[in-house]
Amino acid sequence: MKHKELAKEILELVGGKKNVNSVFHCITRLRFKLKDEAKAKTEELKNLDGVVTVMKSGGQYQVVIGNHVPEVYKEVAAIGGFSSNQSETDEEEGRDKGNLMSRFIDLISGIFTPILGVLVAAGMIKGFTALFVALGWINNTGGTYQILNATGDALFYFLPVILGYTAMKKFGGTPFLGIVIGSALVYPNLSTLTVGEPLYTLFAGTLFESPVFIEFLGIPVILMTYSSSVIPIILASFFAAKVERGFAKVVPSVVKAFLVPTLTLLVVVPLTFILIGPIATWAANFVGQGTIWVYDLSPIIAGLFLGAFWQVFVIFGLHWGLVPVAFNNLATQGYDPILAMIFAASFAQTGAVLGVWLKTRNQKLKTLSAPAFISAIFGVTEPAIYGITLPKKKPFIISCIAAGIGGGLIGFFGTKLHVMGGLGVFGFPSFIHPEEGMNTAFWGFLGAILLATILGFVLTYFFGGVNKDEAPLEKNDSTAKQGVTINSPLKGQIVPLSEVPDQVFASEAMGKGIAILPTEGRVVAPVSGTITTLFKTKHAIGLTSDEGVDILVHVGIDTVQLDGKHFAAHIKQGDRVNAGDLLVEFQIEKIKEAGYEVVTPIIITNHSNFASIEGTTVKAVNANDPLIKIKVPEEKHAEASENIADVRA
Repeated sequence: MKHKELAKEILELVGGKKNVNSVFHCITRLRFKLKDEAKAKTEELKNLDGVVTVMKSGGQYQVVIGNHVPEVYKEVAAIGGFSSNQSETDEEEGRDKGNLMSRFIDLISGIFTPILGVLVAAGMIKGFTALFVALGWINNTGGTYQILNATGDALFYFLPVILGYTAMKKFGGTPFLGIVIGSALVYPNLSTLTVGEPLYTLFAGTLFESPVFIEFLGIPVILMTYSSSVIPIILASFFAAKVERGFAKVVPSVVKAFLVPTLTLLVVVPLTFILIGPIATWAANFVGQGTIWVYDLSPIIAGLFLGAFWQVFVIFGLHWGLVPVAFNNLATQGYDPILAMIFAASFAQTGAVLGVWLKTRNQKLKTLSAPAFISAIFGVTEPAIYGITLPKKKPFIISCIAAGIGGGLIGFFGTKLHVMGGLGVFGFPSFIHPEEGMNTAFWGFLGAILLATILGFVLTYFFGGVNKDEAPLEKNDSTAKQGVTINSPLKGQIVPLSEVPDQVFASEAMGKGIAILPTEGRVVAPVSGTITTLFKTKHAIGLTSDEGVDILVHVGIDTVQLDGKHFAAHIKQGDRVNAGDLLVEFQIEKIKEAGYEVVTPIIITNHSNFASIEGTTVKAVNANDPLIKIKVPEEKHAEASENIADVRA
């Protein structure tokens, strides 16, 4: 139910389902493509309980949720009626019109995001299989190894099949056509045709020299290895989607269901083997060798740069631009240095969050830091970045510095990624060399990770300015002993709670308190504390005082039915307020004309925590006049004093 309510609010605040061209999700984010981003209420979305932050990047409106994004996405899809086939494929209406970089990022994320979960799973299995062999727990000739290796390796070997599905879906074609095209590329019988003498050789004496073993209708076919490849199937799918749409326009409807896919496959598959595949493979090899050449110029400088700026790339979604390069390196070179050098970034962030967690005096920040730290250990750093370090600024900068140092050290040791594996600590086995095992490069990698974590923690703890804006108070339990005074949030006439025309309030089912018949439409803060609840209808405000008193100010009876009409809020949920600050304004006469009572209960919802609650004996009050006196039990003096010091700080 919590996920369902959050999904409803998110969909409403992005402008409703009619404003959504498509939506899908990655590990932590809902990725919307909106018709008009101006209709989205970004600040209100950011303040939703359950939303970490909102980002706009790569032509996408990204709502960062965290670890529960799959559950929220399911509810968003169900409420909005978004089918799985709609996700990223609206050719006519939803096509991104952004700049070239935005379109490229959107393309890559749309193709790779749907398989991230299973990709991580397969990589983890491959990585841990290599670890078990290196530790001598299993041997690489036994049945256990063979089955584990097949389980982990299947996705990577048949990657063209899987990417055929996601790429065709992204380009607006029929996904199952992409599966067939990808399957043809890795069809096992074709690999046996390269045995023996070739018929002849094309481009002899050049970089593109290629033996020809078969022909198609007299046209030479250059057979290549397409297992684990990326670029050929993406280009083939792009072309296939165009061809399919072309045939769909001219083929009669009565035979379209089977004739369009037949003609599409007859055109695209041969063309892929004859032209698209070889050209894409040569291009992939060139990109792979070029990347390694740049890396070899100075692995240390490359590591320093990528490590330091990786988290910035992630914030703006630019990291997707390096994903196909890394995949391509694994396919063409058998390893990738790029994702190895950035691996220290998540651990530098982990160390920085730990520093904030142990250093901060702010209880709310301390509470948020614990789950963010745990998520970061497992490679999911968005809660740490957006919820903890980035708002504090210095801890985020420190984490980037620590990540740069870690990346430079990884470059120095020449560590390579040998399989696209898990995140965080689950990714360690991905760096074990498949033949050499845990070599110097692997141990150097672990040392760099440890150093980045320690630097992130130590520098944040001592120099991160965690408590810069959190001035501490001396511990003093005099407030607790003297009791707590709740001031009047309104000007008006006092009404006993028992006379309120609502049985829930009158019976004290919500808590003890008092009511006011307002003569002025202004609600001010009755205490210094935090806005813990602000209903979207603005008629009810929940506050927690610095001393730990929970207060509900409910303007009128059944005024929730007005859906915010005649109310104006000057604060938002989570705000820190001082006694007397203006919270909400409301139009008394308009509310009465609509047929609603304006009598306003002021309720102490956690009244059972206190020894006594005494309301004022006067008949009328002004805003900020003493209204309710609360006495704290003797045994709670110390606890209340801690609350005063911690919460105010």
